[in-house]
Amino acid sequence: MPNPKRRHSNSRTGKRRNSNKKYRKSSLSICPNCGSLKLPHTVCEFCGYYRGVPVLKIKEKKKEE
Repeated sequence: MPNPKRRHSNSRTGKRRNSNKKYRKSSLSICPNCGSLKLPHTVCEFCGYYRGVPVLKIKEKKKEE
């Protein structure tokens, strides 16, 4: 089996290694309870529901007059 005759530089190794790193756009889903956008398979930040079941108690924001 062939072996490399010389050591590859760090920059050359990094070019090959980093070529597969891609920034992907995260997909969003709509909360069936309140209709806001949320990450899939997570609890909704606005209403605290997950799959129709209340999981978190969300505190209401006080309105300053």
